Amino acid sequence: MIYLDHNATTPVDERVLEAMLPYLASLHGNPSALYRAGRAVRTAIDTARSQVAALAGCQPDEVIFTSGGTEANNLAVKGFAGHAGACRLAASAIEHPSIMQPVESLQQQGCHLQVLDVDAQGRIEAGALRQHCAHGLDLLSVMLANNETGVVQDIPALAAICRESQVVFHTDAVQALGKIPVHFARLGVQMMTLSSHKIYGPKGAGALIISKEIKLLPMLEGGSQERALRAGTENVAAIIGFGRAAEIARAELLQRSERMLHLRRLLQAGLQEIPGVVVFSDAAQRLPNTLQFGCQGQDGEMLLMQLDRLGFAVSSGSACSSGGGKASPVLIAMGVERSLARSAVRISLGAANTEAQVLEFIQALKSLLMPTGR
Repeated sequence: MIYLDHNATTPVDERVLEAMLPYLASLHGNPSALYRAGRAVRTAIDTARSQVAALAGCQPDEVIFTSGGTEANNLAVKGFAGHAGACRLAASAIEHPSIMQPVESLQQQGCHLQVLDVDAQGRIEAGALRQHCAHGLDLLSVMLANNETGVVQDIPALAAICRESQVVFHTDAVQALGKIPVHFARLGVQMMTLSSHKIYGPKGAGALIISKEIKLLPMLEGGSQERALRAGTENVAAIIGFGRAAEIARAELLQRSERMLHLRRLLQAGLQEIPGVVVFSDAAQRLPNTLQFGCQGQDGEMLLMQLDRLGFAVSSGSACSSGGGKASPVLIAMGVERSLARSAVRISLGAANTEAQVLEFIQALKSLLMPTGR
């Protein structure tokens, strides 16, 4: 199987697994305990917190560990609304379901919700944001890089507009972390979501980066862990793995990014040889590993199953919203014609992929879309 779905999840790096194993075996102390075994685990968690902070460009005490990106997004949105009371929310039309569903839920509870449109490339326009801010906002959530198209938003520019109107800005940086430089302080946001299993760490660990001036209502109560914002005994081994994965990603960021960009360009060149294939957001700045395309007249899910039979693991978009044969809300928001959107296939490259695998995928796709060899 040639795995081309790294935006859904990544395999655990062997170096990460090695760092985790002691905390699954002999180092089993509760990090809240005062005796030596507990203090040793607490020290390891503090180290992981510093490792994540170094990759994310923030201070260690701004890192709140969660069970993953979905919990972090919910804590950011619902935690802010819960503390602020009735509030005015905004999110872009291309957000991950773990943002869109919470804000829609809050809307049903009485919060006012504004949805920011995007252009045909999937980018948010600064002028449109200014208009929304003029109508009054308390919280805006815009992802740094889209999980389907890979489009990277100009978050610093959007954050500057929000500062003028005193709007709190949250960004979901789950897909961007480890692929492009991510620096919390330089982005100018007040909250940022991260996830371990997108950077070759384990599932079950994520983080919400929170500026010290932001107050949130905890979603889990009953303990003082994570600044009393996330009660419960920490998932120690996963957090240790997250920290080690972040340390490796920071050391290898430039090398990984350049290599992924080379493979993505090779892939796009091959796709352009296939009649009828449309690469989405090809004029926008994108993640170096991500490419989404469609082909008029094809059914995306059928194409995925055909590619699976040929030994390729790809997806149609978000792993949290796939299935059912529906067109991608992200592509519909970009104005893509519905039948073309339903044909979408996403390729997200990873550290172990090679030129030979990319070329093999192109040939397999040609065999399905150009059966006569034209």
